[in-house]
Amino acid sequence: MIDIYDSLLTEKQRSYVSLYYLEDLSLGEIAEEYEVSRQAVYDNIKRTEAVLENYEEKLGVLKKYQEREQLIEHLERRLQEEQVLDNEVAGLLQQLKNMD
Repeated sequence: MIDIYDSLLTEKQRSYVSLYYLEDLSLGEIAEEYEVSRQAVYDNIKRTEAVLENYEEKLGVLKKYQEREQLIEHLERRLQEEQVLDNEVAGLLQQLKNMD
């Protein structure tokens, strides 16, 4: 979810959650780097998580992406089962995969 909505976050929010979730730094390590308390980092991350969940609830980008991926996988399986994968269908499937 961070990757999807990161441009909607403040620089500070983006930095804290990236360090915590993507780079696997501890709260203490982040606090030391930014010269703030561990509690301040924790509070900021929790607030940011709530913001991200709110964005997803309202916009549903992640849900739509996951649904599209499931449809693509299902379509690929069905086409392989039926062995009807012609150039036109393959092209359309590739376009669907590249939609972002």
